[in-house]
Amino acid sequence: MILYGITHQLIKDVQNMLLKWIEKRIPDHENVTDERVRSAYGKAASFVGIASNALLFAGKLAVGLISGSVAITADAVNNLSDASSSIISLLGFKMADRPADAKHPYGHGRYEYLSGLMVAVMILVIGVELLKSSVEKIFSPVDVIFSWVTVAVLAASICVKLWLAMFNRKIGRKIHSTTLEATADDSRNDVISTGVVLAAALISHFFGWQLDGFMGAAVAVFILISGFGLVNDAIDPMLGSVPSAELVQHIRERVLSYPGVLGVHDLMVHDYGPGRQFASVHVEMSANEDPLVSHDLIDNIENDFLKNEKLHLVVHYDPVVTDDPRLPVMRKLVSEIVKDIHPQMTVHDLRIVPGTTHVNVVFDCVVPYEFEMNEDEIRRQIQDGVSRDYPNYYCVATLERSYIQ
Repeated sequence: MILYGITHQLIKDVQNMLLKWIEKRIPDHENVTDERVRSAYGKAASFVGIASNALLFAGKLAVGLISGSVAITADAVNNLSDASSSIISLLGFKMADRPADAKHPYGHGRYEYLSGLMVAVMILVIGVELLKSSVEKIFSPVDVIFSWVTVAVLAASICVKLWLAMFNRKIGRKIHSTTLEATADDSRNDVISTGVVLAAALISHFFGWQLDGFMGAAVAVFILISGFGLVNDAIDPMLGSVPSAELVQHIRERVLSYPGVLGVHDLMVHDYGPGRQFASVHVEMSANEDPLVSHDLIDNIENDFLKNEKLHLVVHYDPVVTDDPRLPVMRKLVSEIVKDIHPQMTVHDLRIVPGTTHVNVVFDCVVPYEFEMNEDEIRRQIQDGVSRDYPNYYCVATLERSYIQ
C-alpha cells in the first residue's frame, strides 16, 4: 500500500508538471471555450500520447520477441494502435480547427468525430488479428522465456498507462472533450490488460501453467469490446445524439433568468463538433408587452449566449395572453392530466378560443419518444379529463415528440 501511494503521488506530480508546462505555451489557456485554446490542448495531449505509446510499443515488442510471449507482443501491438490513434486524433484536431468556409458554413468540427471513428475501426481490426494469433497459441502452446526484465517492462507500462489515463482525463474534462475522455478510458483499460499479461507471466514462471495464449485472447477480446464502444461513441454525435441533461438544464435556466421570459419550450441543440453547437428555443413572453421591447430582449439573449457560452442560439418569440383569468386554471388542469398519462409529458402555448356553443382549448403537448400510446388515445384521455370539469370545452391538441429528456 505504501508503494502504491508513493507511485500514485509521483504519477500525479509528473502529470501536474507537464500540464503546467503545456499551459505556459498556450496563450489565454484558461479560456477553454475558445476553439483555438481547446485545439491547442487537444494537440498537446495527442503528441504526449504518440510519444508515450511509441516508447511502450518498442519496449514491449523487444521483450515479447525475446521471450516468445504472444501476450506481451499482443500488448505491444495494442500500444502501437494507441500511438496510431493519437496520430489520427492529432489530425482530427488539426482538421477540425479549420475555419468555416462557403461549403461548410458550420465549420469542420465533426472531423474530430470522424477521426475517432477511424481509430475505433482500426482497433477492431487489430483486435481480430490478435484474437486469431492467440487462439493458435492456445492449440499450439510454446514455452515462454521468463525474465525479470519482462516484469519490469510490464510494471513500467502499467505506471505509464495509468499516468496517461489521468493526464488525458484531466485535459478532457478541462476542455470538455469526449475524444480525450475516451482516450483516458482506453488507457485505463490498457492498465487492466497489461496487468493480466503480467499476471500470466508470473503464474507461468512460478506454477508452470501455460496461460499465455488464453491471456492473449483475453486481451484481444478486451480490445474488441473497447473498439465497439468507441465506434458507438463516435457515431452517436454524427447521427445527432440527444444533448446532455446538464446542457439542456443550463440553457433553460439561463433563458428563464431574463426578466420578461415566462416559459421555455421546443429546445433543440445541433452539434457540429465539440465547441461548435447551435441551438433554437421558443420563449414565451406576455402578448401585452411592446413587440419592440420583446424583440430587444430576444436580441440580448442571443448575443449573451454567443459571447459568454460560445453557443449560437436562435430564439423564437411566442406571445402568450396573461390577463385571461381562465388561462392559469386551464393550464394547471391540462398539465396535471397529461402528467397522469406520462410523467414526462408537458404542455405549452395553451390558449382559449371562446365560441357561441363551446370553448376551444388549443395547446401543444410534448410526448416522449419511448411512449407507445397512439395519438388518438392520448387526445381522448386529455379530452375526457377536461370534460369532467368543463363539459363545453373542446381540446385541440397538437402532439409533438421530444428528443430531449
